[in-house]
Parts: sequence; structure tokens; C-alpha cells
Amino acid sequence: MTAQPRLSIGLPVYNGDEYLTEALDALLGQTYEDFELVVSDNASTDGTQDICRRYAARDSRIRYIRLPRNIGAAPNHNYVFTECRGELFKWASHDDLYARDLLRRCVEALDERPDVVLAHSGQAVIDGDGKMKVPYEYGLATDSPRPPERFRSLLLEPGGDDFYGVMRADVLRRVKPHDSYHHADRTFVAEITLHGPFHQVPELLYFRRDHPTRAERANPSKRSRCVNLDPRRAGPLHPTPRLLAEYVWGFVSAIRRAPLSPADRRACYRHLGAWMAGRVRPGAGERVEDRAPVDADLPTVSIDALVAGREGRRA
Repeated sequence: MTAQPRLSIGLPVYNGDEYLTEALDALLGQTYEDFELVVSDNASTDGTQDICRRYAARDSRIRYIRLPRNIGAAPNHNYVFTECRGELFKWASHDDLYARDLLRRCVEALDERPDVVLAHSGQAVIDGDGKMKVPYEYGLATDSPRPPERFRSLLLEPGGDDFYGVMRADVLRRVKPHDSYHHADRTFVAEITLHGPFHQVPELLYFRRDHPTRAERANPSKRSRCVNLDPRRAGPLHPTPRLLAEYVWGFVSAIRRAPLSPADRRACYRHLGAWMAGRVRPGAGERVEDRAPVDADLPTVSIDALVAGREGRRA
């Protein structure tokens, strides 16, 4: 591939052969085609390498990189971003599914709104077979023109999966890379939202797969999740209290780094103080996978009809 693509998709993966082909089919079958797909294989020991090489041989948009050792999920996410060339960027997960119009609708939203720094869509949780489990509404005020309100909402309310939205790469380069303490993804997204509003495309286009081998399920404790994010977190130098303290400090440092007015910075600190005092709304911090469906009609949506590569699975 020689021409620079408009959008880069970074797909970090480790031992993902169970669902990887479905994710690749869904991404390569997008109606928006001006993208590169950079796969960073974290020294997988299963069939991941064979799958990636097979797909890369038949689609020039794929660039496959195999790391010589497992550096952890967080460093691999950061590394794959440095290998991407597009003005827009999206992380993709090897086990999630993406409706055909996801990229097109998100890119259109960013083109229509130059002030928006991240675009995502309606989302739902699916099971290992790709069946709908939990469709959920996005209730965050990340579209507010006021940075403190965006920060407050993201901090205090149950959130979505904005980490997997389509972002402006230049904004992503201005925030601190993804860390590996407890809930580091929340502080990462919080810092992004201090740089500009998000936009949610009002269509169900992103499907997060929940299954027993997903990292959050396979690593139930705070410490094991952090070691999965970065093996250097193992050992006595990284006890749980330190991982939690880094989580709080992650919000503080995000506020300090962000391009805010003095008044907005003080407002963000006040919201953080309220959060630290425990004055959060019921449900904040709950896992999306554990919610009850919010709309009885949504499970009738045919994922097999929306996602490329699943046409033969339709009832």
C-alpha cells in the first residue's frame, strides 16, 4: 500500500483465533473503504498468525506486524497507533463485530462537525455466538460544548465504549498514552473528552462481544487485569492500593494537561472531588454486560443482516 489512507484501524491481538476471522470480515466488509488495517500480534501462540497472514495476502489494506514477545495489552494498543498513518484512527477489538456502515457514518459525522474529536454509534453487547444480550442507551453528555460538563458526565455516569470510537489522530497524539493501572481506559477517554465533544451516531452499529475468555472475564481481579494490560505490573512493586491511587491521579493529571481555561479547570477539579467523595449516581461503575435490556424491541435487530461475513447465518 502506497497511498496514505484517510482512516487507520489499529487491531491489537493476543491469541484471538476464536473470533478474529469474524472481526476481520466485518471490518473488511465496511461500506467505507479508504482505510488501512494494522494488526499488531502480541506474540500469539494459537492460530492468530496464520489467520492474519492469510487475510493480509488477499487484502492490501492489511498490514500485519508480529511482536517478538508479549508486551501486554496496553503497550500493544499504544504501539499499533504509532504504526498508523491516517488522519483518523480507530482501535478495533479482535472479538467485536461492526455493522457495514459503522466507519462511514462515523467519518461523515467528523466531516460534518469539525469541533467533534470522536464519533461512535449505538452499541449492544452480544454473546459468543453473536446473539444480542444487552442493547443499551448512551446517556452521557459528551456532546456538550462545555468541557467540565463532558468530564462530569463521563466521570459520574455509567458509560459506553467510546474508547473504540473513530478519533482524530492529532488529538490522540496530544493525550497521554493508554496506561495500565485499574480503569486506565476511563482516564484515557476522560482526557480525550477534555479536548472536544463526542458525537454518537443514532444507529445500532457496534457490537461488543462478551464471552468467558474476554480479558475482563478471564482476569476478574484488579491486579490480574492490570498484569494483563502490562506484565510489568506483576510483583510487589504494584500492590492494589498503588493501582487505585494511579487511577485517581490519572484524572488529576488529565485535567492538568488539558487545554482548559482556569475556570473550566477548577470546575473539573470540583467534579473530581465529588466523585472521590462518593457522590456518584446509582449504577456508575456497573459493567455494561450486567445490565438488563433497555428496549424490548432492539433484540429483534438482525446482527447477521448488519455485519459483513455473517450473511449465511441468517435465519
